[in-house]
Amino acid sequence: MSSSLSVGKSFDISKREVWEAYQRVLANKGAPGCDGQTLDEFQIELKGNLYKIWDRMSSGSYFPPPVRPVEIPKAAGGVRVLGVPTVADRVAQTVVARRLEAGVEPKFHADSYGYRPGRSALDAVAVTRRWRYPMASCKPGTGGPRRGPRSRRSWRTCSCTTPSMRG
Repeated sequence: MSSSLSVGKSFDISKREVWEAYQRVLANKGAPGCDGQTLDEFQIELKGNLYKIWDRMSSGSYFPPPVRPVEIPKAAGGVRVLGVPTVADRVAQTVVARRLEAGVEPKFHADSYGYRPGRSALDAVAVTRRWRYPMASCKPGTGGPRRGPRSRRSWRTCSCTTPSMRG
């Protein structure tokens, strides 16, 4: 067992991690969960609430409470049910997500865009358009790729394409 672990704790989760997760949850705002507790109410006993989350997570005894179901109407009719977690659970989820993200993010391929921080579907579309229509990514004055009936992959000759696109 690591010497950095608190006495009697199974997981090395710092109180700072919990505080930073709370700061993110606070910035995102959000609705109360099934317990009805708002962010303002959570802040009344902030120190105790954050300690409770840290203590349960680091000892391995944290169990998430149920989520509050919210029906969102669909444009084509019908509804989609979303689960709204409690404020405390959002803090705990953020701690876990940041830990997982730090370990997993470096393993993703550079051209992967799904569910990644700082990347979106629109970013993926923009890259795909540059592959399909390479002149859109050429800098003016570089001459661009060769043209002609047999130049399907002629964009590779363009001096302004990035090495990752030259594949």
